Amino acid sequence: MLGSIIIGALAGYIASKIRRGKSLGLLLNILIGLIGGVLGGYLLQLLGIPGSTSLLPRLATSTLGAILLLVLADFLSKRH
Repeated sequence: MLGSIIIGALAGYIASKIRRGKSLGLLLNILIGLIGGVLGGYLLQLLGIPGSTSLLPRLATSTLGAILLLVLADFLSKRH
């Protein structure tokens, strides 16, 4: 549980820096990273790529999912 929160915070921070150039705050980074981890894991599963319990693959999966989540949020916010 604590490991997932730490990975989520790191993934959210990295994604927000890549996508927006600034951090979104600790709680939002954790939330984005955790949702990104679920999203990234789901997408890997759809592609037939097995998940990993190792630190770096989990962080990469969560970060990519978080970036995708931020891209989707930006797209939806610009449509309205």
